Amino acid sequence: MNLRNSIDKLAALGKRVGRRNWIILGAVVLIGTAVGLNFVLNGGGNKGGFDYDGGADTEASDQLGGEGTNVSKEDSYFSSVQVSRQRARDEALEVLQSVVDNEKADEASKSEALQQISKLAEEMSQEASIETLVLAKGFTACVAVVNDGAVSVVVKCEGGLIPSKIAQINEIVYEQTGIEPVNVNIIER
Repeated sequence: MNLRNSIDKLAALGKRVGRRNWIILGAVVLIGTAVGLNFVLNGGGNKGGFDYDGGADTEASDQLGGEGTNVSKEDSYFSSVQVSRQRARDEALEVLQSVVDNEKADEASKSEALQQISKLAEEMSQEASIETLVLAKGFTACVAVVNDGAVSVVVKCEGGLIPSKIAQINEIVYEQTGIEPVNVNIIER
């Protein structure tokens, strides 16, 4: 009988919140998880068209400058992460935009979707700025990921990550995002 009461309570909660809102919430959680996993798993399970021995398939080779392009493992890593990050973000934006465009969605759902779109656009802009400025400081390659008040920066540099280089990256991240160094994870690749 106790299980039946729990099921009835869940059903009542589902009716109060509304089916559409549950679907939208699930989609937002799913998208956020996918973006995070794609970065953590070096490109979301090889969806970027790269094999991890340093080569690239035809599609990826075309994107990087043609079939004869000599791509190192490090360059392939940075390129594949950027491509997979962009694909995940494009998918997230597509789902959110479909919520905004859905005539049956309530105003609260549309407003939440617009806020998420705005947040993604701001994070994408911050990431691009961080990457550009880090490269301008003499680093060979850089990928930055801004997510919920934290930043991960993966860099390739000659001479290793010495304290002065770490300080440069932390300063760039703080200037672009306002995120304190304690919430910045810098990884040398």
